[in-house]
Amino acid sequence: MTLEGVLIVGALLFVIGLYGVITRRNLVAILISVEIMLAASMVNFVAFSAFTDADKIAGHIFTLFIIGVAAAEVGVGLAIFLAVFRNAGKVDVDAVKGMRF
Repeated sequence: MTLEGVLIVGALLFVIGLYGVITRRNLVAILISVEIMLAASMVNFVAFSAFTDADKIAGHIFTLFIIGVAAAEVGVGLAIFLAVFRNAGKVDVDAVKGMRF
């Protein structure tokens, strides 16, 4: 597999995640789409790390940081999800617009 092939896969993952963030109304689907976008960036970091002559460990270290950020994002997203569901009774993005926290 070449660098271009891996970058195309990463770009496709990112576009799928971006489409999900832009078009969804459900908070869970939006969080999943953000996770797909983070996975796309991890694929690109590891690909650049593997296919370049630079430091081979740098892409893997960035990937570990992204995994940590993704875990934090899931925790915060779950808290927001539960707060919205508790107050509005549904998990619709339009329900968040009228709420005051």
